[in-house]
Amino acid sequence: MVDRMSHVDSGETVRGVENLVEAAQLRQTCATWPTGVAAVTSAGTDGVPVGLAVNSFTSLSLEPPLVLFCAALSSTTWPRIRAAGRFLVQVLAADQHDVAEVFARSGGDKFAGLAWHRRDGLPELAGISAVLKCSLVEVHTGGDHEIAVGRVEAVETFGKRPLVFHDGAMHTLPLPRVAGSGAEER
Repeated sequence: MVDRMSHVDSGETVRGVENLVEAAQLRQTCATWPTGVAAVTSAGTDGVPVGLAVNSFTSLSLEPPLVLFCAALSSTTWPRIRAAGRFLVQVLAADQHDVAEVFARSGGDKFAGLAWHRRDGLPELAGISAVLKCSLVEVHTGGDHEIAVGRVEAVETFGKRPLVFHDGAMHTLPLPRVAGSGAEER
């Protein structure tokens, strides 16, 4: 039986048990699981737009409407989003590889040269697949990351295929098959 996790000390042990898997092995194995790519944006307490890329975004609950994403403790952007207490999760569209790369980098003005506008004071990128407006309701420590839980206040979809991250690279999904075209699997 494993005791509840009380803390993580320097990433060496979790729940008092020595790590049995190397970080590189875990990263490589988890890369076999395809995920979407999202940009989490906010306006810092000074009003300046900030954002980071995540592929650890998912729905958590329908009642109440909750989502979560994970942010690295080493992130310089996450503390500004956390302090703001509200954010947009933007599902990046299939043609936004360049946007994902900009938001995945540390530091710099990630909005320079990008088309965006403010949605209720928060920076929203142009050309996205979907957007969820959230307020931060909980933050949990998870090893070298924090797990941010947001209450969803508004959503909008734009009918664009999402960008997908798989095996260490970004991809687009194939177009769906049309029923009756003879291309269905048998």
